[in-house]
Amino acid sequence: MQMIGKYEDVTSKVSEHIPFDVQTTLESGEQEVSRKRPKTLRQSLLELYYEYCENTSLHGIQYLGQRRPRKEVFFWICIFILSTLYCMQTISKIYDKWIDTPVIVSFSERSTPISDIPFPAITMCSEIRRPLDDNAARYGDLLLMLERGEKLPSNLTENEREEFLTLLHTCNYDTLIRELPKLWNQSLDYIRILREMSFDMEVQALACKWFGAEDICVDLLTESFTEDGLCYTFNAFNGTDLYREDTVQYHIMGLESQVNVSSANRINRTLSWTLEKGYPRNSPLKTYPARVVSANTRVSFDVFLLVPTEHLDYRCSGGTQGYKIALHTPDDVPLLSKRFVRVSPGKEISIAVKPVMVTTSDGIASYPPAKRKCFLSHERYLRFFKVYSERNCEMECLTNYTLKACGCVTFAMPRTADMPVCGEHKITCYLKAEDNMLQEHFSTRFDDNGDNCNCLPSCTSLEFDAEISQGDFDSKKFLEAAKIDLGFEAVFSHLVIHFKDNEFITSKRSELYGFSDFLANCGGILGLFMGFSILSLVEIIYHATLRLWSNIRSKRNRQ
Repeated sequence: MQMIGKYEDVTSKVSEHIPFDVQTTLESGEQEVSRKRPKTLRQSLLELYYEYCENTSLHGIQYLGQRRPRKEVFFWICIFILSTLYCMQTISKIYDKWIDTPVIVSFSERSTPISDIPFPAITMCSEIRRPLDDNAARYGDLLLMLERGEKLPSNLTENEREEFLTLLHTCNYDTLIRELPKLWNQSLDYIRILREMSFDMEVQALACKWFGAEDICVDLLTESFTEDGLCYTFNAFNGTDLYREDTVQYHIMGLESQVNVSSANRINRTLSWTLEKGYPRNSPLKTYPARVVSANTRVSFDVFLLVPTEHLDYRCSGGTQGYKIALHTPDDVPLLSKRFVRVSPGKEISIAVKPVMVTTSDGIASYPPAKRKCFLSHERYLRFFKVYSERNCEMECLTNYTLKACGCVTFAMPRTADMPVCGEHKITCYLKAEDNMLQEHFSTRFDDNGDNCNCLPSCTSLEFDAEISQGDFDSKKFLEAAKIDLGFEAVFSHLVIHFKDNEFITSKRSELYGFSDFLANCGGILGLFMGFSILSLVEIIYHATLRLWSNIRSKRNRQ
């Protein structure tokens, strides 16, 4: 070791006395010899490594390719690893957020005029299921007999039996908890019976106004069969526009099915509106479904509802009398069990409607429905309905569940002609079916294989909130002032429905994190902590492929 040290000292001293041009000549000669000597693969990789470390744009890498003390090299290795791990952790959180919640619901940039949306559909159901006569008292006695487990008397006429069995499906019999036996072997046409035993429309709706002009109610209202029996609806879709061709409702609901309709002169019944696309650009003001241009009581729906006091039936409807009013979109089926407004006799009710609308941007159509939490109109097929909505889907789901659980459906459910209608012995079954369905869906809400309805909201949805004000309405003074003689005792209710404001703020589903946003967030984090960019990735690929191949090829050529 001492000899080697002495040799190096001598060499250094000798080199100090060698002229610079001679020394340069010697070094160039050594390099020429090294070029002629073939490199091993290890030498080529090391040369490529040092070249990459010297030229890369990544922070800290250049220190790993320099001849520095081991402490400095270890320090920069630790810093690089920590930066890489932090970037991976942060990018993982951004990726999870991009995958799990790609859609955000926020307020739209501008307000929407009420002329762009239809006037709400209004379904009105009377608490009086049938005129009160001697049979009504008898029907109450018959119900008590059934609750005690007794049989019906054999002297009932066919009409009395049909009406009583139909009322069992529509009245609010809270005490009816006993499962009834089958009381009649024949199947009933509940739609026909309801039409025959219910009050006519002219008796229930005395006068209607639309766009400030008094009109015949029969020209504006259509029949709707709900769980409360025969109801009447303004501004709803015809059965031919809402239901599929093979359903019973396709033929029995709408103006076309009412033989006593003279002409729908206020509303054009040619459908040109969809919830996603709205009204056509050049459509007239008076169109179908109807719409208005201002929030004004003069362009409201105005109706006088009549309640014959001598026909109040507390056995069927309980202690409440008057009408149930449901507001819904024209392409929705009315569900009075969900939400309704009570119009009591002798009251004037004013309902100011506030639309609640959610639209969808075009950018989220590429996301699957499970991630955007809504269905486009063409994505979810319904067996009984032409138009998808969350409410229609829930009704179809309940229909299918009831058919599976009870072997039948109610007369108010959408159905085909070959589906059996539940009789009186199935009332308890279908009343429990909805509760059982909700419980099953709740227990399997996190199970992907569960039998769930999959009734997501529509990507474009419309609901109506209501602000209600009421006051007393003196029916007697009103009739005297109008010089109207009904011929029987009755109490009026006055209902006025109008929009609250000329414009409203919609909500909008849009991308929370698009791919460009995800890429920008990743690039910002990588650039901040590591100086990484797309060109950095290209550098790595270049040195690992093209540059390495060039070095190996030049090595073979020298050999």
